[in-house]
Amino acid sequence: MRLLVIEDDPDLNRQLAAALTDAGYVVDRAFDGEEGHYLGETEPYDAVILDIGLPKMDGISVLEAWRRAGRSMPVLILTARDRWSDKVQGFDAGADDYVAKPFQLEEVLARMRALLRRSTGHAKSEFSCGPVRLDTRNGRVSVDGVAVKLTSHEYRLLSYLMHHTGRVVSRTELVEHLYDQDFDRDSNTIEVFVGRIRKKLGVDVIQTVRGLGYLLTPPNDAR
Repeated sequence: MRLLVIEDDPDLNRQLAAALTDAGYVVDRAFDGEEGHYLGETEPYDAVILDIGLPKMDGISVLEAWRRAGRSMPVLILTARDRWSDKVQGFDAGADDYVAKPFQLEEVLARMRALLRRSTGHAKSEFSCGPVRLDTRNGRVSVDGVAVKLTSHEYRLLSYLMHHTGRVVSRTELVEHLYDQDFDRDSNTIEVFVGRIRKKLGVDVIQTVRGLGYLLTPPNDAR
């Protein structure tokens, strides 16, 4: 999953990005409203963390502009604890959730997991496909109850497919949602990681749909 953090405080921006990266997300960062608005308008993020009080363009204006342009990614706004009006404005502008400053990073991570689940139509933090289980709370993957060790890149790819079980996901979509802007989009990295995941899982849940992409489906539904 690829996220965007827009926060003008350098330390908080860094802390959020580090925590999200450690949790298995790919994170792009912006430090003012204009830069954040541009990135959110031109890149396919799965979710955004957006501070309300930003230089150059405030967070509410950024969010309103995205929604007018049809950008529907989930947005978690950061507000001052004593500014209830910011929360109301944020929700009216199209925010999906908020966290009041100061906050614990674990709360942000939990709310982000919930936003991503809801955006893909899931209610629980544990995803399953046949014997494969993925728990987004602790980043663990298992097959028939036996833990499977994946690298961070492998986990991100499997997690994205698990969030979109039953839908064909193109290679282009995977690249756009799993890697930052500097990734070599002509490389065969996706194919390599899919091969590694298949080998480690030992069950045939990732199907290649020729010319279209990959489909995560239980073994008895393989097509």
